[in-house]
Amino acid sequence: MVVQSKVKKPAVKKSTVKKKGLTRADVVRKGRKLSNWGKWGKNDELGVLNYITPQDIVDAAKLIKKGKVFRLGLELDENGPQNGLFGGRWNPLHHMMATGTDAAAGNQDKTVGLRYADDFINLPTQCASQWDALSHVFAGDKMWNGYKATLVDSTGAHKNGIEKFADKMVGRGVLLDVAKYKKKERLADGYGITINDLDRTAKSQGVEIKRGDFVIVNTGQMADCLDKGEWGGYGGGDAPGLAFETVDWIHEKEIAGICSDTWGIEVRPNATVDGTNQPWHWVTIPYIGIVHGEIWYLRELVDDCAKDGVYEFFLCAPPLVISRGTGSPINPQVIK
Repeated sequence: MVVQSKVKKPAVKKSTVKKKGLTRADVVRKGRKLSNWGKWGKNDELGVLNYITPQDIVDAAKLIKKGKVFRLGLELDENGPQNGLFGGRWNPLHHMMATGTDAAAGNQDKTVGLRYADDFINLPTQCASQWDALSHVFAGDKMWNGYKATLVDSTGAHKNGIEKFADKMVGRGVLLDVAKYKKKERLADGYGITINDLDRTAKSQGVEIKRGDFVIVNTGQMADCLDKGEWGGYGGGDAPGLAFETVDWIHEKEIAGICSDTWGIEVRPNATVDGTNQPWHWVTIPYIGIVHGEIWYLRELVDDCAKDGVYEFFLCAPPLVISRGTGSPINPQVIK
């Protein structure tokens, strides 16, 4: 059970990790080299989700042996990790439209003739466990498959909207518990997970990464925040995560999705020297065309995989069908 309600409000912390390395030109060059634009036609809006075949889904379903279900979504409430550091995002606000108090007072009897409760939520679509749509990040003035960034306007994403994924986020999931492989409860902020880390973790777990997989990387960061009862700089601050070099691994492996227990999957601070923010995002979303699953709650799944040694499973994680959305809150389900 997630003990999220006990987590204190986050406080923004200044980065204490040194930056080095990449420039924007390096990032753009790498993106163009790994670009999948046009691979599935000029009208494609699914990106590497195209790698998943019906047979892949059938095979993934065969991984269900015990009927054991794990939820990977955080509770949608005011105790989430957002601190306004990126884009002014806030934690979900839950409001009641009708309550049991209204019912007990008889206020509803003369209006609708039914005693009931009703509510609504006010939230950014990427404030908690979520998918990024392929319209979320741009490469210059273009997004996935070469569509113009201006196709995302005040009414939403007219190309690459999250609703395109409504029946696509199903298949084989693989947990790569990098923290466990490195013999750490939690990887350090600023630690960049390398290609070797990913490959050696998979080997140590006896699992093979296959085309069309949803790969879930555990760093231990979220569990550490929950244990301490505070988010600190989780939402946009320093974090362990995938090093920039892993864009080559993602492209080569032809996986369908990449997910993590961190705010943004990639290492923070970023390995850039010119202010380019989230360089790994620049390449993975608009050029490679891969969806990101961020802020995933992994504790029970991590513990179970460590106990039974099984790191592959059936994953079902559909987004809300938000027309023209650039992201969506989700509650991913793993079944073993």
